[in-house]
Amino acid sequence: MHFTQLDAAIVEQCLAAAVAAPSIFNTQPWRYRLDPEAVALEVRAAPERGLHHTDPAGRALHLSVGAAVFNLRVAVAHFGWTPVTRLLPDPEDPSLLALVRPTGPAAQRHNGRRADLYGAIWRRHSSRLPFSDRPLPTDVRAELTEAARMEGAVLTFPAPTETARLLRLTAEAEQRNRNDPDRGAESRRWVHRDLDGPSDLGTPQTVLGPQDAREHIAMRDFTAQRRPERLRAQPFEAAPVIALLTTGHDRRTDWLRAGEALEHALLVATVHGLRASLLHQSMEWPDLRRSLNPAPEHTGHAQMLIRLGYGPEGPATPRRAPREVLDDGGGRPYAV
Repeated sequence: MHFTQLDAAIVEQCLAAAVAAPSIFNTQPWRYRLDPEAVALEVRAAPERGLHHTDPAGRALHLSVGAAVFNLRVAVAHFGWTPVTRLLPDPEDPSLLALVRPTGPAAQRHNGRRADLYGAIWRRHSSRLPFSDRPLPTDVRAELTEAARMEGAVLTFPAPTETARLLRLTAEAEQRNRNDPDRGAESRRWVHRDLDGPSDLGTPQTVLGPQDAREHIAMRDFTAQRRPERLRAQPFEAAPVIALLTTGHDRRTDWLRAGEALEHALLVATVHGLRASLLHQSMEWPDLRRSLNPAPEHTGHAQMLIRLGYGPEGPATPRRAPREVLDDGGGRPYAV
């Protein structure tokens, strides 16, 4: 059975899973198109929702789309097919980032992945709240590492000394962002207040979360205005658990694979009851990003810092409806 034979409800559920992926500033920089000839679903960039100052090369956009591609693969498998995915399938069409085609019956373990990831898609939310100091079990760390490896990336858990260094780089990047007027203005455009009315893009001010009273963890100040009355301070965990996601190369395909690896790890973490928040600030400054490469070899290319732990579930951020992200090839909504 192919997408052309799916009823509208299943198409919408697959797309709903895809758009539930995390994206930088909740820009949701993706759109989708059914390709009846290839019997596939095209995943395309939405460059109008790119961040020109924060993400000039589009690396974070590709990570966001890669995370959505992974969710789409999980959904296709959940509904009974094996998803065959091609990244950057057409050099003549750079906005076409991936092609996902359903083929024969899904393998019982979905090519080695857990079979319970689909339900985790709807429970995964970034949590910018303090975590407890409960340690992560060794077997959970190993499973998270394996999840990233399956998607072509490397996930490591640095030792405390290295973790402290990475957090210092994150704090330096956060300070630079606050002092950069262009980045500050761009960030504020993606934050909206409740009284602004409902919005399906960007970050509601109510989900920003507190700042770390100990100033060990530099949580992003999306407004670029550190005001206690807006972002209150609370003590965060004393020994943060940070995972570093890297790739061997730094091409567009590596960025997409890093996004798939990121989402795979986040869903596995959700299954195990872990919360996560993404510390992306130091990825946004080329010199700091180079400094993130694992010591002492300093090989590989840093793609994301992930803060993990046990704690309260973060509030959900809005998402666009499936009908709004599927077009007919001319930019018009597709009638599903």
